[in-house]
Amino acid sequence: MSLRKRTFSGSRRGFHHTPSEVSVDFADHPNSQGFPSTTRMSSFHDADICCSILESLPTGLGVIDMQKKIVFWSDGAERISGRLRHEVIGRSCVSETLLHCDQPGCEFCNEDCPVARAMKTSHPIEAIGFLHHRTGYEIPVRIRAVPVHNQHGSIIGAVETFEELKPAASVLDRHDGLQPPGCIDEVTNVASHPLIRSHLRETLATFVELQIPFGVLLLRLEGLQHFRASLGPEAGSSLLRVVARSLESTLWTTDLIGRWSDDQFLVILNACREQALPAVRERIRHMLSGDGIEWWGERRSLPFSIGHASAQPGDTVDSLLDRAQKSLDTASAWRTHTASPSGGSSGS
Repeated sequence: MSLRKRTFSGSRRGFHHTPSEVSVDFADHPNSQGFPSTTRMSSFHDADICCSILESLPTGLGVIDMQKKIVFWSDGAERISGRLRHEVIGRSCVSETLLHCDQPGCEFCNEDCPVARAMKTSHPIEAIGFLHHRTGYEIPVRIRAVPVHNQHGSIIGAVETFEELKPAASVLDRHDGLQPPGCIDEVTNVASHPLIRSHLRETLATFVELQIPFGVLLLRLEGLQHFRASLGPEAGSSLLRVVARSLESTLWTTDLIGRWSDDQFLVILNACREQALPAVRERIRHMLSGDGIEWWGERRSLPFSIGHASAQPGDTVDSLLDRAQKSLDTASAWRTHTASPSGGSSGS
């Protein structure tokens, strides 16, 4: 519920039906035979105790009624989403913009979402998707939705659990904690310009020797300087951190990300063929299109542009980066030409 849910081709993304529901009657459990029938599990019949147990679960857990309103939100849901109970309980999982996918074309924003399918089919549903954290970045999560029945067998809502999936390892994780000074960007905590450039040289050398294909993406936040001037430097830093987190959660474990300049990130896509680059670029564009921060009670974001280039025989680091920069400038010019008057977060 209230999740940004998408599926991708291949084994890493997608959703499927869970074979069956499981119903347990504690009174019939073998381990309950030692208890007198009059006191067996009686303490757990207390609704407050059951509610306390569910609230304390580390896994994100929420309950949605048939009107798609959130009626329960666990401690784990608060921790993972950054949203407290009083902020979500009683609100619709469809209209809650900070928790629900608000991008056009998302295939889970209608009756195909796991919660809706669970209530419609009366079967548990499992999916992989993204939860939009309160601070703006997205978290990959595994989602399970199970229909809830009343004593008459009628469906009265659904329970949805979600747990974080471990994001791709960052370039900094590959140095066993031995990072020399200056290799970490202090604002975003991703690789600094010198470190990501060093990795680009190594990746290009491997391409020359072994012909292992790779590509690069150059991403720029448009208008960051004006954003800082209007809202302050910390707002700019917060937005940069949000974008960095979303990029890290989108990348494969073999990909690398670094802060290339004040308003730019460089992504190295290892083992990525030229024909696959546009699809990866589009995936990242969709991922970042909802990114933003909450600042003084308002949602703030910036548009962005993405350029790409694929390594070619005879390339140097400078020639590869020059093609990526030209691609970025073209995308930026196209975005400016086609931007709507209302502005907002968008990518090209």
